[in-house]
Amino acid sequence: MKRKVGRFGQLVVVLILTLSLFLAGCSSKEKASGGSDAGKKEITLWHGSTGIGLNALKVLVKSYEEKNPDIKVKMVYTEASEGADQKLLTAVAGGNPPDVATFDRFKVGSWAAQGSLTDLTEMAASDGISEELYYPYAWEEANYEGKLYAIPTSTDSRLLYYNKDHFKEVGLDPENPPKTIAELEAAAEKLTIKEGKRFKRIGFIPWYGQGWLYSWGWGFGGEFYNKETGEVTANDPKIVEALQWMVDFGKKYNVEDISGFESSAGSDAMDPFIAGQISMKVDGNWSVTAIEKFKPDLNYGVTPIPTPTGTDFTTWSGGGAVIIPKGAKNVEDAWDFLKYYGSEEGQEVYYGELSGDFSVIDSVNEKLGHKDDPIGKEFIEILPVSNSRPVITEGQLLWNELVTAVENATRGNGTPQENLDKATEAVNKALQK
Repeated sequence: MKRKVGRFGQLVVVLILTLSLFLAGCSSKEKASGGSDAGKKEITLWHGSTGIGLNALKVLVKSYEEKNPDIKVKMVYTEASEGADQKLLTAVAGGNPPDVATFDRFKVGSWAAQGSLTDLTEMAASDGISEELYYPYAWEEANYEGKLYAIPTSTDSRLLYYNKDHFKEVGLDPENPPKTIAELEAAAEKLTIKEGKRFKRIGFIPWYGQGWLYSWGWGFGGEFYNKETGEVTANDPKIVEALQWMVDFGKKYNVEDISGFESSAGSDAMDPFIAGQISMKVDGNWSVTAIEKFKPDLNYGVTPIPTPTGTDFTTWSGGGAVIIPKGAKNVEDAWDFLKYYGSEEGQEVYYGELSGDFSVIDSVNEKLGHKDDPIGKEFIEILPVSNSRPVITEGQLLWNELVTAVENATRGNGTPQENLDKATEAVNKALQK
């Protein structure tokens, strides 16, 4: 009896193996003849997009694949954080990086200096891709020491937001916002309502929102970096002047009282500007999306960041890019994808899905109607004269030192000159190593 069962079991095993081989053969034939990815070359794209940004990227990838049916773009999400940076660095060091990665342009200089990015210069020159297509600062930020290491993809800008109803309430012309620093100060004083140490409403805080020292330093006519000498110039007299103005503003309204206001500030619908607790602020174009979501009936306007003279308006911009990490296996196909992502056609496809974001190509922003929108137009029109943070290996250190300088100076810990001298020395020492 046991012998019969054993033979039966053997027969079952043989039948299963035969059937498996038959099905495997059929599957292979189907993949070879009709599989959607059969014979395609694959490039891997690491990205940190979620929500509508992810949807826009998927639309872009689909558009590219339709035009390049022999290439499959494999999208891999990596959280947009320092951890993601470390993951990419580890992949590069291990010789197994993705073919393409979305990237913060601000980091191009430091990554290029350490040999973690593929030099795109010759490929770009061969395909006729040059700075003429992009906003000047975006192209500059994608280069390091005369070589191209990234293709710019996105940008932003910063302006002064102001509440028109508040202006009317205190007798200010809502169609004539401040242009000079003096006008900004006068408006802030009229708009501020303070009871004891508590602000019921504050007209303006220089360092609130996107009121970084970059915003004011360039607005006052200063320069943070000398390209010819390769040295940081954070203690440029005009930047010292800008920080001194911020310090004086803080003294007038009591920096501790301002700090109390800031610490109690909310976000989203409770953002102080949306909630009517602050009348003016320097912020980026992304705040328009928040206003439309949480208070679409807010009566507000935007205008260039005031300057001492009321002329020579400017701003500064960050943004993203796409790079080919050093050691990528499919450089040729990766480059083809980068070209499409950064082209007018690719940018139109991508930003057609992102109404509140801007392309690095002026003609694309025009085609998508940003220049027809009263608010969007202001953000777009200043981009040709925008600045980018210095493309240096110690860009993050410079950022940190400037933040510390503002914090110390406004709190009375050293003068603006002393703090900016210290910041300049620290970064230049690091650059010399």
